Amino acid sequence: MSTPNPQLRMRALGALALGFGLALAGCDRVEAPAQTKPVRAASRDAVPATRPTPYVRGSLPDFSALVESQGDAVVNIQTTRTYGGRDGERGDAPDFFGNGPGDDEESDPFRGLLPRFGQQHPPVPQQGAGSGFIISADGYVLTNAHVVDGSDTVTVKLTDRREFRAKVVGSDKRTDVALIKIDAKDLPVVRLGSSSGLRVGEWVVAIGAPFGFENSVTAGIVSAKARALSGDTPVSFLQTDVAVNPGNSGGPLFNLNGEVVGINSQIFSRSGGYQGISFAIPIDVAVNVRDQLLETGRVSHGRIGAVIQQVTQELADSFGLAGPDGALVAQVVPGSAADKAGLKEGDVILRVGDVVIRESGQVPAIVSAMRPGMKTTLTVQRDGASRELDVVIGAAEDEPPALAGRAAQPDQPAQVDERLGLRLRPLTALEASRLDVEGGMRIENADGNAQAAGLRRGDILLRINGVPALDMAAVQGEIADSEDHVALLIERDGQRNFVPLRVTRAKG
Repeated sequence: MSTPNPQLRMRALGALALGFGLALAGCDRVEAPAQTKPVRAASRDAVPATRPTPYVRGSLPDFSALVESQGDAVVNIQTTRTYGGRDGERGDAPDFFGNGPGDDEESDPFRGLLPRFGQQHPPVPQQGAGSGFIISADGYVLTNAHVVDGSDTVTVKLTDRREFRAKVVGSDKRTDVALIKIDAKDLPVVRLGSSSGLRVGEWVVAIGAPFGFENSVTAGIVSAKARALSGDTPVSFLQTDVAVNPGNSGGPLFNLNGEVVGINSQIFSRSGGYQGISFAIPIDVAVNVRDQLLETGRVSHGRIGAVIQQVTQELADSFGLAGPDGALVAQVVPGSAADKAGLKEGDVILRVGDVVIRESGQVPAIVSAMRPGMKTTLTVQRDGASRELDVVIGAAEDEPPALAGRAAQPDQPAQVDERLGLRLRPLTALEASRLDVEGGMRIENADGNAQAAGLRRGDILLRINGVPALDMAAVQGEIADSEDHVALLIERDGQRNFVPLRVTRAKG
């Protein structure tokens, strides 16, 4: 992690029974200087599964040869950002009395008696640190976007103690990848591998500058793949137990073949330091960003315009799936690529192209890596049958906004269904028009299992097991035909999510 940057720390979040879905990833175009030069990139041939790992002695790995051969291509990155000056400039902070830029001077009781310290004060430089790795002998370096974004100066320090002022070629905040350039020749370079062939349990090694301690080496294993994290990112992260701390951000993650398979980016921590869980950006994602920056000077990501969520066992039971695999479509943006392809709410995406979807996080990663205009096939399950949908990938900046709106509260009778623990009433025509839906029920109260699942007053019930919740009769009829669980499509604040709910049956 770079320092100092508290916003980059991942905080422990309590799990919510009702979490709204993960949007299929997209990214705004990121502008970069137009004058880019061809780069002699490091090799990234895929590693055959039978290839022996050269850095193993006996039954335990030995990392010394890997570090000797690759460590010189890992760099320390130091940045400066200037805060202060006149009010309104970047980073201007409130003064000692809490007066911030733009405060109404008429409301200041001390006006004319005491100086306004926020009006004029000397610039305050702030330093940050991170890591990176050289991918071409003529000075191209990959790192995290958050390490260099907003910096006034970026300095790259090599292991031989030489220092170079770096130029930011471009960066992509959505994937947190940046490409920088130093004016040097005949530099040592890393070898780029592929993250797709990594296996959970495989040894990996991180080299970086935690807390400024340059070229520190830590090791561990791959804990999980395709890990979806919170935030608007299309990245499907690699999770490891490699010790990563502030200053490691942007540094390489190696496999035992001495190839870079990821860029260390985030940690999960309650203390701000390493607690056994760290995350790396797959190198395949970084290479895609690098190639776009060098080819066009900007980064564009694919998007289809749908909101998806993970399939749990309860949802699988509700939809009649064989198991909790795939990605459940909770919302389709009108006019989007997904809408034009015929994707529907309640569809379960089983494949994107030839890739089998096991985790919902795979879908945004695959789609985002595709260029707008490319075509692919979505294999989905709908109403118990499999079907294929051809979709033309859209650009993130071309997608229409998602549905939004809040329900009003007119006088209409509400009915209680004790099997769900919900008190429901039909939407009025005005509410349905604002939400752009046909029919639906507003939740007036939630008790028992419904409350435990996170449902609350004001949520809108749109579908139950894929059937439109047009009125109470439709809801009760679907409950009667169900067994232990139902899947409720809920809209809250413009976002939709399927919520599995256990049905309470009368005894006797």
